[in-house]
Amino acid sequence: MTDPIRWGILGTGNIAKAFVEGLAVLPDAQVTAVGSRTARSANQFADEHGIARRHPSYEDLAADASVDVVYVATPHVFHLENMQLCLKAGKAVLCEKPFTINAAQAAAAIQFAREQHLFLMEAMWTRFMPLIVKLREMLGEGIIGEPQMLVAGLATIPSSDPASYFFKPELGGGILLDGGVYPISLSYRLFGPPSRIASMGKIGPSGVDEQDAVVLGYEDGRLAVLYFSFRTRIAPSFALYGSRGRIQVHPPLFKPTTMTLSRDGEPDKVMEFPFGGNGLNLEATEVMRCLREGKTESEVIPLDETLAIMKTADAVRAQWGLRYPVEQGREQ
Repeated sequence: MTDPIRWGILGTGNIAKAFVEGLAVLPDAQVTAVGSRTARSANQFADEHGIARRHPSYEDLAADASVDVVYVATPHVFHLENMQLCLKAGKAVLCEKPFTINAAQAAAAIQFAREQHLFLMEAMWTRFMPLIVKLREMLGEGIIGEPQMLVAGLATIPSSDPASYFFKPELGGGILLDGGVYPISLSYRLFGPPSRIASMGKIGPSGVDEQDAVVLGYEDGRLAVLYFSFRTRIAPSFALYGSRGRIQVHPPLFKPTTMTLSRDGEPDKVMEFPFGGNGLNLEATEVMRCLREGKTESEVIPLDETLAIMKTADAVRAQWGLRYPVEQGREQ
């Protein structure tokens, strides 16, 4: 039997809990340690999930010799320092989306990982969904002719709790980085990098973007029309329109299992692509495959593409004049 890959969990929030639940279905994954900013939080998380080693600081987790790879699950404003901490300690890293607060930080993390010859990947789980994998194959086969337009988006009304990071500029709050990165990353996966970017964003009283629309244009005329909002509710889904048909991917956009293929002159065809686990296990499987093969990045979500996506998000914010407090008076 292959020796298990030993995971450390940096952070103890909801996404960290979901990730550990995803790892539980993988026989070749072992969660050996968790680190938090307090002993109480680390102990509580470890007790809930049966983790033997618990650390009252991120530094102690990074130094733990029982850990092969660290999953970074903190608010994204802290991702760069958390990644660098773990990479400096010689650990491979899977970092929750969005990768960083901006492209300058992403470039710094990527450069550091490459200098250390260590694995690094953004945790964009959508890329590994069986439906998305099959969809790319179908588009390459011309199933709807020449793809012309992607329409994708999501909207939710989050808790009005003033303590929520959603509305805290100092934590990189706002819908763009929290939800908008899904459709933007999807457009890169299906259409590639755009040649033009146009957008509008509504900045709310708290200083974060609450409702956005982004259009990505391509030299051949294709368009990705993307929308995301904190001000209403719209099921997260997307559709692809081609010269000879369309594909509607049913919610949720970030972990889809069902799509409807509609082609001219033919009855609609509903296609199902189920998967085991909660979906986060799929990105973990990719990490472990790469580590066993000695790779320092994944071909499914290469680091240069992660950087390009962050540059797109930066360009969108620049059109609104939105800067986060961490960026004030700095180049990054």
